Amino acid sequence: MLTSKARRRLAQKTSALGLASTLIFVAGSTFLQAPATAAQSNMTSTCTAATTPDATLKVPIGTGTGDKGPKTATFNCTAGTVTNTSIQVSLSTVASSVTAGGSFDVTLEIPTLTLATAPTTASSLNVGWTPTVTGGNAETGTKPGGAITAQSTTVPAKSVVFKITAATTGTMVEIKPGSLSFTIGTGGGNGTAEIVEYTCTATNTADAEYPAYPDIKVALTPPAAVANTEANIPWSGAIQTGSDTLKVPVGATSSTKFIVTVKASGAGAPATASGETTITGSAGADLTLPTSLNIKIKATTAGTVTLTPSDIYIGTSTTNSLVKCSTTQTNLKTYTMTVTAGNGTTPTPTPTPTPTPTTTTPKPTKTTTKFVTETPKDNNGKVTKTPKAGADTGGGGDMGPDGRMFILTGSLLILAAGAGGLMVRRRGLNRG
Repeated sequence: MLTSKARRRLAQKTSALGLASTLIFVAGSTFLQAPATAAQSNMTSTCTAATTPDATLKVPIGTGTGDKGPKTATFNCTAGTVTNTSIQVSLSTVASSVTAGGSFDVTLEIPTLTLATAPTTASSLNVGWTPTVTGGNAETGTKPGGAITAQSTTVPAKSVVFKITAATTGTMVEIKPGSLSFTIGTGGGNGTAEIVEYTCTATNTADAEYPAYPDIKVALTPPAAVANTEANIPWSGAIQTGSDTLKVPVGATSSTKFIVTVKASGAGAPATASGETTITGSAGADLTLPTSLNIKIKATTAGTVTLTPSDIYIGTSTTNSLVKCSTTQTNLKTYTMTVTAGNGTTPTPTPTPTPTPTTTTPKPTKTTTKFVTETPKDNNGKVTKTPKAGADTGGGGDMGPDGRMFILTGSLLILAAGAGGLMVRRRGLNRG
């Protein structure tokens, strides 16, 4: 048995050990969190092009001979989002010349990159480009680069396109590589991004306005719906400042439409639903996004329909389009539509005719009732056989132990507990 002094020494040692453990835990936590904090505070890598070799692109204004590339530029990068210290980027354009005030695309081939920290959710690597342009100006903002996979530090190679606009005067547009920036895209697959980054391509490869890369802020306003009844979901979109605009494509006619689609799931809804409106304007003119476009969808059961923005088409149908705009984003905002039960337009099934019953004359049946009285036998006033079910006699000896056994067992336990308590008290008094 421990004496009072021994118990005090043990308590002091335990307190000291607990205090030391607490200090070690706090110090370890601070040590583990410090690298993560540093990584979070520096999430942009800037890469500056080296002066040699020369990687200048040249596009004549009007007519002339230029240099479309491709040119390879070496960029030296600072620590941040990516760990690459030096990368090789190819720059090129398909434009042989450009009209005064016109625009053309420059394609950057971004190589495979390595992230400093593996993200916990999927996203994309945003690429910013600030070239040195003479005789024009460059598009600002960022473009989506390679897709980032959750728990992976590898970013695959990706082609990124920026638009260059020529000056209204002069004879040549010259583009030097300048600098690049890399940041991890927001949203990260959690369904919160309202801005959809589209890549739009034309079936007519000679259409100078495409490919285009508009960023469109999309909003859906799902109504309350009824099963088996078509619902209209208002769609609105706004092209973001600094991104490409949509143009009326080559080949558009008075029957050309702007068609919006969404992906749907739940409550028996179709996998894809669409809405459309007719566009106006001649080829090359800015296309104004509609403000009153309804997407039609019909759910077949009560429940919830989940909606996600999807492809956009310019044409007479989704299968006969002049332009298709698609996205590879995984963090798009989702919308829900509640569907209640209802008959709607479901056709009423035709009832099956009831066959006409055949009338027959029933044959009389003779019924005889016989009463039999039986006097039970006794055996000197005693029952000769125990009933089969205990409930017939209110229970009995055949039904197992009765309440007396429980009372006896409980009493023995109480006595044992009392005796044990007296022994413990007596031992305590003896130690005192």
